[in-house]
Amino acid sequence: MLLLQVILLGLLSLHAPSNSATATDTVSPGNGLAGSSRLVSNNSKFALGFFRMDSKSFNYATNPYTYLGIWFNKVPKLTPLWSANGESPVMDPASPELAIAGDGNLVILDQATRSVIWSTHANTTTNDTVAVLQNNGNLVLRSSSNSSTVFWQSFDYPTDTFFAGAKIGWDKVTGLNRRLVSRKNLIDQAPGLYTGEIQKNGVGHLVWNSTVEIESTGLWNGQYFSSAPEMIGNTVSITTFEYVNNDKEVYFTWNLQDETAIVLSQLGVDGQGMVSLWIDKDWVVMYKQPVLQCDAYATCGPFTVCDEGENEGPICNCMKGFSVSSPRDWELGDRRDGCTRNTPLHCGRSRNTDKFYAPQNVMLPQDAMKMQAATSDEDDCSRACLGNCSCTGYSYGEGGCSVWHGKLTNVKKQQPDGNGETLYLRLAAKEVPGVPRKNSRIFRFGAAIIGASAAAVAALMILGLMMTWRRKGKLFTRTVGDAQVGIGITTFRYVDLQHATKNFSEKLGGGSFGSVFKGYLSDSLALAVKRLDGANQGEKQFRAEVSSVGIIQHINLVKLIGFCCQGDQRLLVYEYMPNHSLDAHLFKVGSDTVLEWNLRYQIAIGVARGLAYLHTGCRDCIIHCDIKPENILLDASFVPKIADFGMAKVLGREFSDAITTMRGTIGYLAPEWISGEAVTSKVDVYSYGSVLFEIVSGRRNSSQEYSKDGDYSAFFPVQVARKLLSGDIGSLVDASLHGNVNLEEVERVCKVACWCIQDSEFDRPTMTEVVQFLEGVSELHMPPVPRLLDAITGGATNTKIYSMLSVEGSPTSV
Repeated sequence: MLLLQVILLGLLSLHAPSNSATATDTVSPGNGLAGSSRLVSNNSKFALGFFRMDSKSFNYATNPYTYLGIWFNKVPKLTPLWSANGESPVMDPASPELAIAGDGNLVILDQATRSVIWSTHANTTTNDTVAVLQNNGNLVLRSSSNSSTVFWQSFDYPTDTFFAGAKIGWDKVTGLNRRLVSRKNLIDQAPGLYTGEIQKNGVGHLVWNSTVEIESTGLWNGQYFSSAPEMIGNTVSITTFEYVNNDKEVYFTWNLQDETAIVLSQLGVDGQGMVSLWIDKDWVVMYKQPVLQCDAYATCGPFTVCDEGENEGPICNCMKGFSVSSPRDWELGDRRDGCTRNTPLHCGRSRNTDKFYAPQNVMLPQDAMKMQAATSDEDDCSRACLGNCSCTGYSYGEGGCSVWHGKLTNVKKQQPDGNGETLYLRLAAKEVPGVPRKNSRIFRFGAAIIGASAAAVAALMILGLMMTWRRKGKLFTRTVGDAQVGIGITTFRYVDLQHATKNFSEKLGGGSFGSVFKGYLSDSLALAVKRLDGANQGEKQFRAEVSSVGIIQHINLVKLIGFCCQGDQRLLVYEYMPNHSLDAHLFKVGSDTVLEWNLRYQIAIGVARGLAYLHTGCRDCIIHCDIKPENILLDASFVPKIADFGMAKVLGREFSDAITTMRGTIGYLAPEWISGEAVTSKVDVYSYGSVLFEIVSGRRNSSQEYSKDGDYSAFFPVQVARKLLSGDIGSLVDASLHGNVNLEEVERVCKVACWCIQDSEFDRPTMTEVVQFLEGVSELHMPPVPRLLDAITGGATNTKIYSMLSVEGSPTSV
């Protein structure tokens, strides 16, 4: 989450105002701006003038609103960056003019009535002022005789765009709060529902409707905000960041290293932020947060369900019994009013005939009211909601009874294997035809009759299975009995895991966090049971952390099935990987089976995808800290799955002690990790690069295996650096493949690996970028040889080769 780098990537068909014959950057007394005239900054990058958003793309015949704003001068798609009069647009048929008023303020005038539509309202000490559009896009009202005397500037009153060089934060002396505010919709420049700001304590926040905090940046650690490590990865090649917090002000700003680059950083009407780069006639998205639109709080409005699944169709849909409040606003991206009831509730009338409809597998709304004290079962919960006219829905689970009053907001459809729950939505009876109220006896009796045959067959099958398990002493489980229930995680008894693993007799492997044993849930379902070492957390905390890790689901992550927390025993139960770990296939001497190149390449991409998900796809960034072939497992189809992710959460303070056992092996540890510096997601990038070398060579990446009498010239990363330059990539590949490789893919993997092991974490790509590189979406520059590598090899590589390999900037060719 990079809170203050935010977006509006217009899906608009917009046209910039026409060019005037001669452009200037200054408005002075007696020389105003009207019609299609405009100001252009001295570097021709920014333009200021009156504009009107094109409404034809939205079936909206006429847009009567005219605004004064700033946009990119050379971008043909009109993308407003700042607007002066978003809350007071000029309405047809008025004709506006930008001028210097008699008191020295900059104003928008109705040319017919000479009335003031908008003013800077600056405390000017002279009427001898001018307004200048500067090269950074800042509109400044200053003294005409002294350019350093500034009375007002647009950078102090940002709208939805974070300009390079502008500040977001507080002036602690004047009380000025510079913050980003989204637009009302795609054509209306009025303020919207989302705001991004730095509070006086120095922490950034994204807020919805001035009431709900969506995200927080955490504190600044000298390089980035603690909750946003990805801010150092995506645009580091063209941007620099600055954070200041002193007695006078607290602010965050960013600057372009290449002033010719056109970068757009905006907060969208839907609550998503995006950083885009103008390349070849269109915006190219460099960064988006949240990645999924449904993760933007209340993006669809009240009484809606946000569904970003695989099915094609609109993301936002009204709940059963509701219709879109304003189709026009909805089309323009303004869904603040969401959906409204088709039929009023019957509550308060002589007979309450309201019923419940149950949207399943959803993330429940916030602001629930707990009713455990008054409800002993689900029927009581249902009646409690029906008995209150303001109650609009309820849910019942292990946490008891929860009811909601008023509008239901931020309901999201969950994936089938996610932690979705059931929401019982209150509707008028006619909106749920043929379905009796859920808590009635008729409903229960009818459901029992309809399902009798199926239930009988299922009962016999379950009974037979349970008897088999009892006879064979197999595994018994019970549901988690606390607030973490409902997320697909099961708690196991220690004695049952002993039986399942035959008293932990079949060891699959071991590592920094404990030993892994094979077990069986039934005769056909195998498990991997990890017995943790050094997990000394209390039971409640351990359960909570394991449950939070258990909800993380991805095709390239090993699935956590359950856990055991009994006495001082801490065990984790995972799905079993029949093809074991990657190291068994890469380094096994004398093996008859060889991992083919196409499988190796797909494994490299799969691991990258899994890490990218951990870093940016989860609610919190999860840093693995121990990426190596032993922690990359392969299923029956050789799909790679990362193991041991989230161990920092599970082991807590003991995690750092466990990791230290790996120190001393240069193979996978980033330089900053070894030196004790702060750990970011880039340590995983470094480790991943080391794994890529091993995937190519089929041998361990330990320098000792390649050295002889202090000569490290055969050290594989050194060989890669040389071969990338000479072009002899084929000689790097594992000899057991007998040349059956795609050399273009091999070169791409080698380049990515060299970028990943750069000394400075700021020079390494993000895992999201790595995926794009390996998939061929983005191209790569030739990587520089890391200085640490030179030190390790004792300068074995030629300095001339270093200088030829080294290039300025990031891995991308952008």
